[in-house]
Amino acid sequence: MYALLLDLTGSATAVAWMLIVQMLPIALVGPLAGVVVDRLNRRRIMMAADLVRGCLILGLLAVRRADQIWIAYVVTALTVSAQAFFEPARTATIPNITAPEELLPANALSSATWSAMLALGASIGGIVTAVFGRNVAFVVNAASFFVSCAFIAATRYDATPARRPPLRGLAAVTGVSDLADGIRYIRASSHVAALLFVKAGWGLAGGILLLLTIFGQRVFPVGGSTAAGIGVLYGARGIGAALGPILLRYILGQKPPALRRAIGPAYFIIGVFYAALSVAPGLPTAAVCVLLAHFGGSILWVFSTVLLQMEVPDAFRGRVFAAELALVTLTSSMSSYLTGHALDGGASPRSVSLWLGVLFFAPGALWLLILSRWKESATPPSRPDQTASAGEELIETHMG
Repeated sequence: MYALLLDLTGSATAVAWMLIVQMLPIALVGPLAGVVVDRLNRRRIMMAADLVRGCLILGLLAVRRADQIWIAYVVTALTVSAQAFFEPARTATIPNITAPEELLPANALSSATWSAMLALGASIGGIVTAVFGRNVAFVVNAASFFVSCAFIAATRYDATPARRPPLRGLAAVTGVSDLADGIRYIRASSHVAALLFVKAGWGLAGGILLLLTIFGQRVFPVGGSTAAGIGVLYGARGIGAALGPILLRYILGQKPPALRRAIGPAYFIIGVFYAALSVAPGLPTAAVCVLLAHFGGSILWVFSTVLLQMEVPDAFRGRVFAAELALVTLTSSMSSYLTGHALDGGASPRSVSLWLGVLFFAPGALWLLILSRWKESATPPSRPDQTASAGEELIETHMG
Protein backbone atom coordinates (compact mmCIF):
# COMPACT_ATOMS: atom_id res chain seq x y z
CA MET A 1 0.00 0.00 0.00
CA TYR A 2 2.90 2.36 0.72
CA ALA A 3 4.33 1.56 -2.71
CA LEU A 4 0.88 2.28 -4.22
CA LEU A 5 0.77 5.73 -2.64
CA LEU A 6 4.33 6.55 -3.66
CA ASP A 7 3.69 5.43 -7.23
CA LEU A 8 0.44 7.39 -7.54
CA THR A 9 1.49 10.58 -5.73
CA GLY A 10 5.29 10.55 -5.33
CA SER A 11 4.79 12.20 -1.92
CA ALA A 12 6.24 11.10 1.42
CA THR A 13 3.48 13.12 3.08
CA ALA A 14 0.88 10.86 1.41
CA VAL A 15 2.54 7.86 3.06
CA ALA A 16 2.79 9.77 6.35
CA TRP A 17 -0.95 10.43 6.25
CA MET A 18 -1.55 6.73 5.62
CA LEU A 19 0.56 5.85 8.65
CA ILE A 20 -1.49 8.35 10.66
CA VAL A 21 -4.74 6.85 9.37
CA GLN A 22 -3.39 3.42 10.34
CA MET A 23 -2.98 4.61 13.93
CA LEU A 24 -5.06 7.67 14.86
CA PRO A 25 -8.54 6.03 14.64
CA ILE A 26 -7.43 3.63 17.37
CA ALA A 27 -6.85 6.60 19.69
CA LEU A 28 -10.34 7.89 18.90
CA VAL A 29 -12.18 4.55 19.13
CA GLY A 30 -10.05 3.14 21.98
CA PRO A 31 -12.08 4.46 24.95
CA LEU A 32 -15.32 2.91 23.61
CA ALA A 33 -13.51 -0.29 22.65
CA GLY A 34 -12.12 -0.72 26.16
CA VAL A 35 -15.59 -0.45 27.69
CA VAL A 36 -16.98 -3.02 25.22
CA VAL A 37 -14.11 -5.45 25.84
CA ASP A 38 -14.75 -5.32 29.60
CA ARG A 39 -18.47 -5.99 29.09
CA LEU A 40 -18.90 -8.51 26.25
CA ASN A 41 -17.53 -11.92 25.28
CA ARG A 42 -13.94 -11.23 24.17
CA ARG A 43 -13.70 -14.23 21.85
CA ARG A 44 -16.73 -13.08 19.86
CA ILE A 45 -15.35 -9.53 19.72
CA MET A 46 -12.14 -10.83 18.11
CA MET A 47 -14.05 -12.94 15.57
CA ALA A 48 -16.31 -10.03 14.58
CA ALA A 49 -13.30 -7.71 14.22
CA ASP A 50 -11.58 -10.20 11.90
CA LEU A 51 -14.63 -10.61 9.66
CA VAL A 52 -15.08 -6.84 9.38
CA ARG A 53 -11.40 -6.28 8.54
CA GLY A 54 -11.31 -9.04 5.93
CA CYS A 55 -14.28 -7.55 4.07
CA LEU A 56 -12.97 -4.00 4.27
CA ILE A 57 -9.50 -4.80 2.90
CA LEU A 58 -11.05 -5.96 -0.37
CA GLY A 59 -12.05 -2.33 -0.94
CA LEU A 60 -8.40 -1.54 -1.73
CA LEU A 61 -8.88 -3.30 -5.06
CA ALA A 62 -10.83 -0.23 -6.22
CA VAL A 63 -7.82 2.12 -5.90
CA ARG A 64 -6.36 2.57 -9.39
CA ARG A 65 -5.78 6.32 -9.87
CA ALA A 66 -4.43 9.22 -7.82
CA ASP A 67 -7.93 10.69 -7.42
CA GLN A 68 -9.09 7.42 -5.80
CA ILE A 69 -6.55 7.25 -2.98
CA TRP A 70 -9.23 8.55 -0.57
CA ILE A 71 -10.68 5.03 -0.76
CA ALA A 72 -7.45 3.64 0.69
CA TYR A 73 -7.61 6.12 3.59
CA VAL A 74 -11.28 5.31 4.37
CA VAL A 75 -10.74 1.54 4.17
CA THR A 76 -7.68 1.79 6.39
CA ALA A 77 -9.41 4.00 8.98
CA LEU A 78 -12.32 1.56 9.31
CA THR A 79 -9.99 -1.45 9.40
CA VAL A 80 -7.87 -0.11 12.23
CA SER A 81 -11.02 0.94 14.11
CA ALA A 82 -11.92 -2.75 14.19
CA GLN A 83 -8.37 -3.46 15.36
CA ALA A 84 -9.03 -1.16 18.34
CA PHE A 85 -11.51 -3.81 19.55
CA PHE A 86 -9.46 -6.88 18.59
CA GLU A 87 -6.12 -6.08 20.27
CA PRO A 88 -7.37 -5.18 23.78
CA ALA A 89 -9.63 -8.25 23.74
CA ARG A 90 -6.72 -10.50 22.75
CA THR A 91 -4.28 -9.02 25.27
CA ALA A 92 -6.85 -9.06 28.09
CA THR A 93 -7.60 -12.74 27.40
CA ILE A 94 -4.04 -14.07 27.74
CA PRO A 95 -3.92 -14.00 31.58
CA ASN A 96 -7.21 -15.94 31.68
CA ILE A 97 -5.82 -18.89 29.70
CA THR A 98 -2.33 -19.07 31.23
CA ALA A 99 -0.85 -19.69 34.66
CA PRO A 100 1.09 -16.73 36.15
CA GLU A 101 4.45 -18.33 35.33
CA GLU A 102 3.33 -18.75 31.70
CA LEU A 103 2.57 -15.05 31.10
CA LEU A 104 6.01 -14.09 29.81
CA PRO A 105 6.46 -17.18 27.58
CA ALA A 106 2.94 -16.71 26.20
CA ASN A 107 3.53 -13.05 25.34
CA ALA A 108 7.00 -13.83 23.97
CA LEU A 109 5.48 -16.50 21.71
CA SER A 110 2.76 -14.06 20.68
CA SER A 111 5.38 -11.46 19.79
CA ALA A 112 7.51 -14.05 18.01
CA THR A 113 4.68 -15.37 15.84
CA TRP A 114 3.57 -11.82 15.01
CA SER A 115 7.15 -10.92 14.16
CA ALA A 116 7.68 -14.04 12.07
CA MET A 117 4.56 -13.25 10.06
CA LEU A 118 5.72 -9.66 9.70
CA ALA A 119 9.12 -10.78 8.45
CA LEU A 120 7.66 -13.35 6.05
CA GLY A 121 4.77 -11.13 5.01
CA ALA A 122 6.94 -8.09 4.34
CA SER A 123 9.57 -10.07 2.46
CA ILE A 124 7.23 -12.29 0.46
CA GLY A 125 4.76 -9.43 0.07
CA GLY A 126 7.41 -7.29 -1.58
CA ILE A 127 8.15 -10.10 -4.04
CA VAL A 128 4.46 -10.86 -4.70
CA THR A 129 3.73 -7.18 -5.30
CA ALA A 130 6.70 -6.79 -7.64
CA VAL A 131 5.89 -9.96 -9.61
CA PHE A 132 2.09 -10.31 -9.51
CA GLY A 133 0.92 -6.81 -8.63
CA ARG A 134 -0.60 -5.15 -5.59
CA ASN A 135 -4.11 -6.55 -6.02
CA VAL A 136 -2.91 -10.10 -5.37
CA ALA A 137 -1.26 -8.90 -2.16
CA PHE A 138 -4.49 -7.18 -1.08
CA VAL A 139 -6.53 -10.37 -1.65
CA VAL A 140 -4.05 -12.43 0.39
CA ASN A 141 -4.21 -9.81 3.13
CA ALA A 142 -8.01 -9.99 3.26
CA ALA A 143 -7.92 -13.79 3.33
CA SER A 144 -5.55 -13.74 6.32
CA PHE A 145 -8.26 -12.12 8.48
CA PHE A 146 -10.77 -14.82 7.56
CA VAL A 147 -8.19 -17.50 8.45
CA SER A 148 -7.58 -15.76 11.78
CA CYS A 149 -11.32 -15.78 12.49
CA ALA A 150 -11.44 -19.53 11.74
CA PHE A 151 -8.58 -20.20 14.17
CA ILE A 152 -10.32 -18.24 16.95
CA ALA A 153 -13.65 -19.97 16.23
CA ALA A 154 -11.93 -23.34 16.76
CA THR A 155 -10.82 -22.41 20.31
CA ARG A 156 -12.79 -23.15 23.46
CA TYR A 157 -12.31 -21.19 26.68
CA ASP A 158 -14.20 -18.89 29.02
CA ALA A 159 -14.04 -15.51 27.27
CA THR A 160 -16.60 -13.72 29.44
CA PRO A 161 -15.15 -10.80 31.44
CA ALA A 162 -15.40 -10.63 35.23
CA ARG A 163 -18.88 -9.99 36.63
CA ARG A 164 -19.95 -6.36 36.28
CA PRO A 165 -22.77 -4.38 37.91
CA PRO A 166 -25.91 -4.25 35.71
CA LEU A 167 -26.30 -1.24 33.40
CA ARG A 168 -28.57 1.39 34.95
CA GLY A 169 -29.01 4.95 33.74
CA LEU A 170 -27.87 6.80 30.62
CA ALA A 171 -24.25 7.13 31.77
CA ALA A 172 -23.96 3.37 32.30
CA VAL A 173 -25.65 2.40 29.02
CA THR A 174 -23.47 4.77 26.96
CA GLY A 175 -20.31 3.52 28.70
CA VAL A 176 -19.47 6.87 30.31
CA SER A 177 -19.57 5.49 33.86
CA ASP A 178 -17.38 2.51 32.91
CA LEU A 179 -14.90 4.86 31.25
CA ALA A 180 -14.84 7.10 34.33
CA ASP A 181 -14.22 4.05 36.55
CA GLY A 182 -11.29 3.06 34.38
CA ILE A 183 -9.77 6.54 34.58
CA ARG A 184 -10.12 6.54 38.37
CA TYR A 185 -8.48 3.13 38.59
CA ILE A 186 -5.47 4.25 36.51
CA ARG A 187 -5.09 7.47 38.51
CA ALA A 188 -5.11 5.50 41.75
CA SER A 189 -2.53 2.96 40.47
CA SER A 190 0.82 4.69 39.95
CA HIS A 191 2.54 1.53 38.67
CA VAL A 192 -0.15 1.01 36.04
CA ALA A 193 0.01 4.66 34.99
CA ALA A 194 3.80 4.47 34.55
CA LEU A 195 3.63 1.25 32.53
CA LEU A 196 0.89 2.69 30.30
CA PHE A 197 3.38 5.19 28.89
CA VAL A 198 6.14 2.69 28.02
CA LYS A 199 4.65 1.91 24.62
CA ALA A 200 3.81 5.58 24.13
CA GLY A 201 7.58 6.20 24.24
CA TRP A 202 8.00 3.45 21.66
CA GLY A 203 5.38 5.31 19.60
CA LEU A 204 8.15 7.75 18.73
CA ALA A 205 9.09 5.03 16.22
CA GLY A 206 6.00 5.84 14.18
CA GLY A 207 8.17 8.13 12.10
CA ILE A 208 10.73 5.36 11.78
CA LEU A 209 8.18 3.15 10.01
CA LEU A 210 7.66 5.87 7.42
CA LEU A 211 11.42 6.26 7.20
CA LEU A 212 11.88 2.56 6.37
CA THR A 213 9.54 3.07 3.43
CA ILE A 214 11.56 6.06 2.19
CA PHE A 215 14.88 4.24 2.72
CA GLY A 216 13.53 1.33 0.65
CA GLN A 217 12.43 3.67 -2.13
CA ARG A 218 15.16 6.31 -2.30
CA VAL A 219 18.26 4.99 -0.57
CA PHE A 220 18.29 1.19 -0.94
CA PRO A 221 16.05 0.13 -3.86
CA VAL A 222 16.49 -3.49 -4.97
CA GLY A 223 16.72 -3.84 -8.73
CA GLY A 224 14.83 -0.59 -9.13
CA SER A 225 11.84 -1.95 -7.17
CA THR A 226 10.37 0.17 -4.38
CA ALA A 227 8.40 -2.72 -2.86
CA ALA A 228 11.41 -5.07 -2.67
CA GLY A 229 13.61 -2.60 -0.77
CA ILE A 230 10.78 -1.83 1.67
CA GLY A 231 10.17 -5.56 2.09
CA VAL A 232 13.77 -6.26 3.13
CA LEU A 233 13.77 -3.55 5.80
CA TYR A 234 10.35 -4.50 7.16
CA GLY A 235 11.47 -8.13 7.17
CA ALA A 236 14.49 -7.18 9.29
CA ARG A 237 12.12 -5.34 11.62
CA GLY A 238 10.10 -8.53 12.09
CA ILE A 239 13.13 -10.72 12.80
CA GLY A 240 14.44 -8.30 15.42
CA ALA A 241 11.04 -8.09 17.10
CA ALA A 242 10.93 -11.89 17.33
CA LEU A 243 14.35 -12.32 18.92
CA GLY A 244 14.26 -9.73 21.73
CA PRO A 245 11.85 -11.09 24.35
CA ILE A 246 12.71 -14.74 23.71
CA LEU A 247 16.45 -14.29 24.25
CA LEU A 248 16.08 -12.00 27.26
CA ARG A 249 13.64 -14.36 28.93
CA TYR A 250 16.39 -16.94 29.22
CA ILE A 251 18.89 -14.34 30.42
CA LEU A 252 16.71 -12.37 32.88
CA GLY A 253 13.97 -14.81 33.85
CA GLN A 254 10.50 -13.42 34.37
CA LYS A 255 10.51 -11.71 37.76
CA PRO A 256 8.86 -8.25 37.58
CA PRO A 257 11.90 -6.31 38.91
CA ALA A 258 14.12 -7.80 36.17
CA LEU A 259 11.53 -6.99 33.49
CA ARG A 260 11.27 -3.41 34.68
CA ARG A 261 15.06 -2.96 34.72
CA ALA A 262 15.28 -4.06 31.07
CA ILE A 263 12.94 -1.33 29.80
CA GLY A 264 15.34 1.61 30.17
CA PRO A 265 18.27 -0.03 28.33
CA ALA A 266 15.84 -1.15 25.60
CA TYR A 267 15.09 2.50 24.76
CA PHE A 268 18.83 3.18 24.42
CA ILE A 269 19.27 0.13 22.14
CA ILE A 270 16.60 1.53 19.81
CA GLY A 271 18.19 4.97 19.79
CA VAL A 272 21.73 3.74 19.12
CA PHE A 273 20.82 1.55 16.18
CA TYR A 274 18.45 3.99 14.50
CA ALA A 275 21.20 6.58 14.76
CA ALA A 276 23.52 3.96 13.19
CA LEU A 277 21.01 3.49 10.36
CA SER A 278 21.72 7.09 9.34
CA VAL A 279 25.26 6.12 8.29
CA ALA A 280 24.60 2.59 6.95
CA PRO A 281 26.57 2.18 3.70
CA GLY A 282 24.31 -0.44 2.11
CA LEU A 283 21.09 -2.43 2.46
CA PRO A 284 22.64 -5.37 4.43
CA THR A 285 24.06 -3.03 7.08
CA ALA A 286 20.81 -1.06 7.18
CA ALA A 287 18.83 -4.29 7.69
CA VAL A 288 21.08 -5.26 10.62
CA CYS A 289 20.56 -1.82 12.22
CA VAL A 290 16.79 -2.15 11.85
CA LEU A 291 16.89 -5.70 13.23
CA LEU A 292 18.80 -4.66 16.36
CA ALA A 293 16.68 -1.53 16.91
CA HIS A 294 13.50 -3.62 16.90
CA PHE A 295 15.20 -6.18 19.13
CA GLY A 296 15.04 -3.38 21.72
CA GLY A 297 11.53 -2.36 20.67
CA SER A 298 10.14 -5.84 21.22
CA ILE A 299 11.58 -5.85 24.75
CA LEU A 300 9.61 -2.69 25.51
CA TRP A 301 6.45 -4.11 23.98
CA VAL A 302 6.44 -7.58 25.55
CA PHE A 303 7.80 -6.70 28.98
CA SER A 304 5.42 -3.76 29.51
CA THR A 305 2.50 -5.97 28.40
CA VAL A 306 3.41 -8.74 30.85
CA LEU A 307 3.89 -6.28 33.71
CA LEU A 308 0.46 -4.74 33.04
CA GLN A 309 -1.16 -8.17 32.86
CA MET A 310 0.35 -8.93 36.28
CA GLU A 311 -0.77 -5.62 37.80
CA VAL A 312 -4.27 -5.07 36.33
CA PRO A 313 -7.31 -7.07 37.50
CA ASP A 314 -9.41 -8.75 34.82
CA ALA A 315 -12.33 -6.37 35.25
CA PHE A 316 -10.20 -3.40 34.12
CA ARG A 317 -7.92 -5.04 31.54
CA GLY A 318 -9.95 -4.11 28.48
CA ARG A 319 -9.99 -0.42 29.35
CA VAL A 320 -6.35 -0.33 30.41
CA PHE A 321 -5.07 -2.05 27.26
CA ALA A 322 -7.36 0.05 25.06
CA ALA A 323 -5.97 3.20 26.72
CA GLU A 324 -2.43 1.94 26.19
CA LEU A 325 -3.11 1.23 22.52
CA ALA A 326 -4.65 4.69 22.12
CA LEU A 327 -1.58 6.35 23.63
CA VAL A 328 0.91 4.50 21.43
CA THR A 329 -1.09 5.20 18.26
CA LEU A 330 -1.40 8.88 19.18
CA THR A 331 2.36 9.33 19.62
CA SER A 332 3.00 7.25 16.50
CA SER A 333 0.66 9.45 14.47
CA MET A 334 2.42 12.61 15.61
CA SER A 335 5.83 11.10 14.87
CA SER A 336 4.73 9.97 11.39
CA TYR A 337 3.33 13.37 10.47
CA LEU A 338 6.42 15.27 11.62
CA THR A 339 8.73 12.81 9.85
CA GLY A 340 6.80 13.10 6.57
CA HIS A 341 6.74 16.88 6.87
CA ALA A 342 10.51 16.96 7.42
CA LEU A 343 11.18 14.65 4.45
CA ASP A 344 8.98 16.64 2.09
CA GLY A 345 10.58 19.81 3.42
CA GLY A 346 13.96 18.71 2.11
CA ALA A 347 15.50 16.81 5.04
CA SER A 348 17.42 13.69 4.02
CA PRO A 349 16.26 10.26 5.29
CA ARG A 350 19.64 9.78 6.95
CA SER A 351 19.47 13.00 8.97
CA VAL A 352 15.89 12.26 10.08
CA SER A 353 16.95 8.77 11.18
CA LEU A 354 19.72 10.28 13.31
CA TRP A 355 17.38 12.71 15.05
CA LEU A 356 14.72 10.06 15.69
CA GLY A 357 17.40 7.80 17.16
CA VAL A 358 18.59 10.53 19.51
CA LEU A 359 14.98 11.18 20.52
CA PHE A 360 14.71 7.73 22.12
CA PHE A 361 17.24 8.67 24.78
CA ALA A 362 14.62 10.95 26.41
CA PRO A 363 12.06 8.25 27.37
CA GLY A 364 14.95 5.95 28.33
CA ALA A 365 16.28 8.49 30.81
CA LEU A 366 12.75 9.21 32.09
CA TRP A 367 12.10 5.50 32.75
CA LEU A 368 15.35 5.19 34.69
CA LEU A 369 14.20 8.12 36.84
CA ILE A 370 10.79 6.49 37.41
CA LEU A 371 12.45 3.19 38.30
CA SER A 372 14.69 4.88 40.88
CA ARG A 373 11.52 5.95 42.73
CA TRP A 374 9.55 2.73 42.21
CA LYS A 375 8.12 1.25 45.39
CA GLU A 376 6.97 -2.36 45.37
CA SER A 377 3.26 -2.82 45.83
CA ALA A 378 1.56 -5.69 47.54
CA THR A 379 1.98 -9.09 45.92
CA PRO A 380 -0.44 -9.34 42.97
CA PRO A 381 -2.97 -12.19 42.75
CA SER A 382 -1.32 -15.42 41.68
CA ARG A 383 -4.20 -16.84 39.64
CA PRO A 384 -6.68 -15.44 37.10
CA ASP A 385 -9.71 -16.28 39.27
CA GLN A 386 -8.20 -14.28 42.13
CA THR A 387 -7.59 -11.42 39.72
CA ALA A 388 -11.24 -11.45 38.70
CA SER A 389 -12.34 -11.25 42.34
CA ALA A 390 -10.03 -8.31 42.93
CA GLY A 391 -11.52 -6.59 39.90
CA GLU A 392 -15.04 -7.06 41.23
CA GLU A 393 -14.03 -5.52 44.57
CA LEU A 394 -12.50 -2.53 42.78
CA ILE A 395 -15.65 -2.02 40.71
CA GLU A 396 -17.84 -2.15 43.79
CA THR A 397 -15.57 0.43 45.45
CA HIS A 398 -15.63 2.77 42.43
CA MET A 399 -19.37 2.36 41.84
CA GLY A 400 -20.09 3.14 45.52
